[in-house]
Amino acid sequence: MNHYIVFVKKELLEYARTYKLLVMTVVFVIFGITNPLIAKLTPELISSFVPEGMTITIPEPSALDAWAQFFKNSQQVGLIVLVLVFSGVLSSEVAKGTLINLLTKGLSRQAVILAKYSAMALVWSWSVVISALLTWVYTVYLFPVDPLSNLVFSIFCLWLFGGFLLAVLLLGATLVRSNYGSLLVTGAGVLILTVLNVIPQAGKYNPTALVTKSMDLVAGTIGLPPLYASLGITAAATLALIGLAVLVFSKKQL
Repeated sequence: MNHYIVFVKKELLEYARTYKLLVMTVVFVIFGITNPLIAKLTPELISSFVPEGMTITIPEPSALDAWAQFFKNSQQVGLIVLVLVFSGVLSSEVAKGTLINLLTKGLSRQAVILAKYSAMALVWSWSVVISALLTWVYTVYLFPVDPLSNLVFSIFCLWLFGGFLLAVLLLGATLVRSNYGSLLVTGAGVLILTVLNVIPQAGKYNPTALVTKSMDLVAGTIGLPPLYASLGITAAATLALIGLAVLVFSKKQL
């Protein structure tokens, strides 16, 4: 346990020194500030481009639009940034040989994998929380208080899906030695899940439902029960992927 805690601290310090923590923070702070602003200004921008003499009806922006921007930015850009930032989670240390020195001094391979995942998950958690808090503050300031459903649960689903992607990325890093290899494994995993959505019966079990149904939850068009299966499978798959990563790394020739 001591080795695990020390290695988590080492990882977080390295993320700070290599600007990974800064990149994640800046990106999600920008999202948090701009989400409500984009929702507020979009109708005005659309109106400015409408040809003279043409009239269109644009609904007044609301808090729902601000949170739609939050989930859109987090899912389309934020998750990509997350995967890119941590794509070298193992390969750089394996290439430099620093892990070999630590392992020969008594650090267990299990502690390495668990600590790396924990450190990445902490940075991801911080990024989601700071972005959500900023979005909430500016939304309350710019818009009337609108009734929103299941907001916290929707944010939790986004967080869990990001944690799932980190587990896929970590497993990919144990299987291949390059940054690009782990990215390809993660991309292939997302592609497979996307293709599975073609099967109607598979949709409610697919981890991607946690992010594709976000605004349906917030708008109140669906309740929580339809996502329980996807939630359970995603959590179980995340734990299984981490366990598999530990198993593969324990037998990996460094």
